[in-house]
Amino acid sequence: EGTGVVHIAPGCGAEDFRLSKELGLPIIAPLDENGVYKAGFGWLTGREAQSVAEEVLAELKRKGLLYKVEGYKHRYPVCWRCESELVFRLVDEWFIRMGELYDKPREQVTAEEKAASLRYQMMDVVDDARWIPSFGRERELDWLRNMHDWMISKKRYWGLALPIWVCDDPDCGGFDVVGGREELAARAVSGWSTFEGHSPHRPYVDAVKIACPACGGPATRTTDVGNPWLDAGIVSLSTLPDDLPFEAAKAKWFPADFITESFPGQFRNWFYSLLAMSTVLEGRAPFKTVLGFATLHAEDGREMHKSWGNAIEFNEGADTMGADVMRWMYLAHKPEVDLNFGYGPGGEVRRRFLIPLWNVYGFFVQYANLAEGWTPAAAWDDAAPGAAVPIAGDPAGAQLDRWIHLRLHATVREVGERMADFDGLRATQAIEAFVEELSNWYVRRSRRRFWEGDPAALDTLYEVLVTLTRLLAPMLPFTAEDLYQNLVRGLDAAAPESVHHCRWPQAPAPDADDAVLLAQMGLVLRLTALGRAARSAADLKLRQPLAKAMLALRGEEEAQAIERLGEHLREELNVKALEVLTEEGALVSYSLRPVLPKLGPKHGQRLPAIKQALEAADAGAVAAAVNAGRPVTLEVAGEPLVLEPDEIEVMASAREGLATAEGEGYVVGLVTELSSALLAEGLARDLLRQVQSLRKDSGLDISDRIALTVDGPPAVLEAARDWRDFICGEALALALDFGPPAEDAEGSVELEIEGHAVRLGLKRAL
Repeated sequence: EGTGVVHIAPGCGAEDFRLSKELGLPIIAPLDENGVYKAGFGWLTGREAQSVAEEVLAELKRKGLLYKVEGYKHRYPVCWRCESELVFRLVDEWFIRMGELYDKPREQVTAEEKAASLRYQMMDVVDDARWIPSFGRERELDWLRNMHDWMISKKRYWGLALPIWVCDDPDCGGFDVVGGREELAARAVSGWSTFEGHSPHRPYVDAVKIACPACGGPATRTTDVGNPWLDAGIVSLSTLPDDLPFEAAKAKWFPADFITESFPGQFRNWFYSLLAMSTVLEGRAPFKTVLGFATLHAEDGREMHKSWGNAIEFNEGADTMGADVMRWMYLAHKPEVDLNFGYGPGGEVRRRFLIPLWNVYGFFVQYANLAEGWTPAAAWDDAAPGAAVPIAGDPAGAQLDRWIHLRLHATVREVGERMADFDGLRATQAIEAFVEELSNWYVRRSRRRFWEGDPAALDTLYEVLVTLTRLLAPMLPFTAEDLYQNLVRGLDAAAPESVHHCRWPQAPAPDADDAVLLAQMGLVLRLTALGRAARSAADLKLRQPLAKAMLALRGEEEAQAIERLGEHLREELNVKALEVLTEEGALVSYSLRPVLPKLGPKHGQRLPAIKQALEAADAGAVAAAVNAGRPVTLEVAGEPLVLEPDEIEVMASAREGLATAEGEGYVVGLVTELSSALLAEGLARDLLRQVQSLRKDSGLDISDRIALTVDGPPAVLEAARDWRDFICGEALALALDFGPPAEDAEGSVELEIEGHAVRLGLKRAL
């Protein structure tokens, strides 16, 4: 051990080349640009490098130089496109010197040292820009700390013509960089007439020769072309509009407000090249804000490759799932996290957001067309959403109208702020949350008003949808345009031709009364969600009415909210009464235990005593503190011990006869005992649901009146009789008869409701 021979090929590998420079080894570069051995290498001359491996081994063996042959598995470079094996070849290239990396903290580098090192000048420029996500700045700085000189040339025929002229005399070695067309014209000693009138590309620019600055002899432009990133790095200046003088255009348009690209490679490519060029030319950042995003992967989490069968071409994706679905998928995602793209995630976008949005739009169109004589109350105004006017008498419908206006205003403000901050994720989250509440609360709670053609409800929903089209226009341009053309242009030819010609909506801040209503309705929504969760956990379907919901709230203000808006909560939970409690002890009992992974490492042998202290503590008081995020002080072995909220596990059990759910410091308890009257009403509601389903299956319009027939056991018929008015009103039945469906029924079905065999029949009423 400790001895051996290492084969070094400085002309055929980066590591070997660096070692040869350190040790002063001779450098031999045997291959030409085609991977073929050059002249001077005996029998290898003219042979492809990859075709001679076996012959080289045979030659070594013939000469007695081959000691041993072993298979050795290692990584080998291949072409990213065709997977052909590659070989390393040493060539001369052009570089921009980055300057020295000093062995001291950056803040200790002097101005003189910075002036001699481009990398430190670029670091200062990096600090001038805003990086999203914020770690992008450190990644760029890390690249600048670790990169070598920037290679700016490539061995290609066509590309960016490097403005470098090299002396024709190989012994001179002189070269010079030409600063532009005017300078080239002034320095040309021949060939200008051939080049004049052409763009600076081969073959025309190569005809121009200048005088070598070192020896005065002729100099020819280098045959190398520029690295594409060199050209890309100048776009912040090369793309300035030409309708103004250059300096005036630069003053108006430079630096760019915003750029974006996938950041895994762009810290060392485009972002870097932009910064390098702007640092040299302008001494400042070429952009104010840069947003970097991670990699797009296939739905299976792997890179997309046609050969793997997981690649989706853009046109295919746009045709199959829709361009707007793709756009929302990109926006509703953390940009710094890889995105798994595919039809599954696209379907989730449709299910989660686009279908609910379209359903609300379809609901409005359907009922607006049924409302005789209704048109939007206000003339078109693309400046702002409608004002949330004061409510006279505070009726339930007006409460909802005002509340959804306020939620719309809040969403307009938040989306505007998020978009101005380049935060597409939170902008989409705000819109999705609003559409969820619009669909599952405002529309759901207002259905009867729409059926009755209430103009206030129609005006409100119209205004909400029109404002939404303008909020969505930058994100879902096609969907927003479709809605706008039907909702606005179809009614008002004087309105802007496109939603993309409209102004961005503005919204006023809420006043004190507005804030109260928002908070109160927010409480009702939270309690509704808890009540539904309690029903689900107890397997109590929503159509089954219950006697009472008991609400453990946090003070008089919340009790007032229930007094004002409780009817919405009562109807949504399908209970006959609401009872407000000041503490949750009547609804649940608590038990406590230590969180061992948290407390074990800290307290070890004291755990049994801590457990005993928790068992002896006031479980309700501890639970209240934990739910509020406050620490809890216990007496353990005669000494006080403070436990953090995440160190105590609180377990709640519903009191007998209740179904409960808790969250955010609230508890909702539902009385589960069912009287015969409640059971009968539940049976009637189940019956109504089946009638509505039969209406739909029979192809009836929502406005069609029907004659309904019900047949079944006495319990079903009695429930139908007791709830005749309710069933007929909801199902638009002008008549409800009992017995087998008539032979001329347009729809009939046999089914089971709560274990009862039931037959339903219906036909359009004459």
